[in-house]
Amino acid sequence: MKRRQFITLSIMMVLAKGSHAMRASRRTGLVLDDRFSQHLIHQAHPESPARYQAISEHLLEHNVVSSVSKIIPKKDCEKWLTLVHSQQHIDSIKAKQPKTHQHALLATAGVLATVDAVFSGEIDNAFCASRPPGHHARDTGKEEGFCYYNHVAIAARYAQKHYDIKKVLIVDWDYHHGNGIEWAFYSDPDVLYFSTHDMFAYPGSGSPSKIGEAAGEGFNINVHLACGATDSDIVQAFEQKLLPIVDDFSPELIFISAGFDSRQDDLLGCHQISDQGFVTLTEMLKVIADQHCDGKVISVLEGGYNIQGNASAATAHIKSLMT
Repeated sequence: MKRRQFITLSIMMVLAKGSHAMRASRRTGLVLDDRFSQHLIHQAHPESPARYQAISEHLLEHNVVSSVSKIIPKKDCEKWLTLVHSQQHIDSIKAKQPKTHQHALLATAGVLATVDAVFSGEIDNAFCASRPPGHHARDTGKEEGFCYYNHVAIAARYAQKHYDIKKVLIVDWDYHHGNGIEWAFYSDPDVLYFSTHDMFAYPGSGSPSKIGEAAGEGFNINVHLACGATDSDIVQAFEQKLLPIVDDFSPELIFISAGFDSRQDDLLGCHQISDQGFVTLTEMLKVIADQHCDGKVISVLEGGYNIQGNASAATAHIKSLMT
């Protein structure tokens, strides 16, 4: 049996039997830091401190925090920003918004700490409840889509540089296209970027015709999901567009840009994904990770603007990572 067929069969077994991973249990890390609630654009802004606070409270209420390893953001991380961003971009953010620079840098530091923890063998996978988000950040010298530094992209380069890996899979299920991640790796055959999103929403990018260029052609996969897309729509996108390529790609690490604004009833999205839908996607990615990279999955909060809905989806996702 070919490996891709085996992975497909494994995923079908997971979906049929529920949350029964190939491992009996997993060591999951969690980045929680109350400083994530300090970032404030303005009082009425949807990317608010309440996003982090609700997730933190929800995780405590559901006894998640006591069951995971707490990961402390890495110190002295500013030098790693240049793995993706120009010094001009960094200097511009620092000059215009020095406090925001520190807040965004802390979010990057949390993700880098999870890379260290995963590759040291301390944990198998992790979730970073960090903000501000990062997947729209490019090199414009300003905020884009509430993003300043591209945490996942930086962490992918960091993992390649420091842990002698080559192939990285980035899966982005945010309602909005991660144009910053696409920008960072568009010509790179060693990073497979898979994004489901509404291409007519901000930032107006993410056409399925954008498949990468030069050596990176075929390694940028955009899937447009129209307003009203359901669990079955997004699962089908993963099955039809990701599975056929992921086996040959054989990632050594998987990142999830976990935007829960694709969840039902979000303020800035119109997809209808349920908490169980995110669990199903998580289970699928765990099967891929078990087959290719010893279960290494790092998930990072991106969007999600229904405060309680975002917290509920994040908790369901983390619980799935733990099993």
